[in-house]
Amino acid sequence: MMFNWLSLITGLFYIVLGIVVILYKFFFTVLDPGVAYALGILLILYGIFRIYRAITKIKSSGNEE
Repeated sequence: MMFNWLSLITGLFYIVLGIVVILYKFFFTVLDPGVAYALGILLILYGIFRIYRAITKIKSSGNEE
């Protein structure tokens, strides 16, 4: 159960990291704008996927109890 909540928090972290990469165009090194947008969008999509997966697992574990 704790893993599901941790996955939810990690998903939020990925979304925030994606936004930061898009705004500052920096991820361990200075990025070109096209690379920054692509990486930022990829991080945001992965964060949304993690949140979706965590929510479905939390709902399914709530039905089992």
